[in-house]
Amino acid sequence: MDNLIPFLAQAPGGTITVILLVSGGILAFLLIGFIVTMKLYRRSSKEESYVRTGLGGQKVILDGGAIVLPILHEIVWVNMRTLRLEVDRRNDQALITADRLRVDVLAEFYVRVKPNKQAIGIAAQTLGARTMNPKELREFLQGKFVDALRSVAAGLTMDQLHEQRAEFVQEVQGSLSEDLLKTGLELESVSLTGLDQTARDYFKEDNAFDAVGLAALTLITEDKREERNRIEQDTRVLIETKNLDAEKKSLEIKRDEEYAGLEQERAVEVRRAEQEAQIAAEQAIRRR
Repeated sequence: MDNLIPFLAQAPGGTITVILLVSGGILAFLLIGFIVTMKLYRRSSKEESYVRTGLGGQKVILDGGAIVLPILHEIVWVNMRTLRLEVDRRNDQALITADRLRVDVLAEFYVRVKPNKQAIGIAAQTLGARTMNPKELREFLQGKFVDALRSVAAGLTMDQLHEQRAEFVQEVQGSLSEDLLKTGLELESVSLTGLDQTARDYFKEDNAFDAVGLAALTLITEDKREERNRIEQDTRVLIETKNLDAEKKSLEIKRDEEYAGLEQERAVEVRRAEQEAQIAAEQAIRRR
């Protein structure tokens, strides 16, 4: 090539040929470089960011892109969308309340990676690819969620849980927020979609908590059964009393109707007798 360029330059029109040859080579090099760059360029989106590690150190790509070289770089994609993670604690896994009763709880936690580079870097390091798989992320975080639910439920009675659901949710959210930030996540909201008393069959008699709960549950149910029976009996007596009063009133009405009929008949008879007497008197006068 070194000998070819001077030779071409000495030929007629050789300078132009050399210029064209060199320009073509530069353009080809630039084109190849552009294609290679485009192949190696990885762009983030509003729904996904990534962290590049390796040559040049860690780089968080939140809005934009970067060159990712094979072997020299490694990337971890981070999901930026809000994820719904459901926690179901029922039956033998139900929560124990302050009055030692068990409650079935179904809660939904809405989490996302906090949209700043520091949080994204932490999420990539602590969670890895789990942010891209809600099921794996739920399994990883379930212990934190259950611990928060248990801790708050242990300070409230079953009645308080039912009547103060909003306060229960706020306390759970408050106990989780700071802990989740350590993994790069932020808790947007918590929804308590299910809350009910656990069936008696799942109370264990040899468990101290359940033994107290069973005693309280038995006392409550028996008191309510007696109260219900008393109400039913009182209601039955009240209904029968009202029926009796209604029957008496009906008989009185019938009696009054009969008295009125008899009084009317008597008045008619008296009137008829008066008329007959008057007619007889008139006839006697005419005979004279």
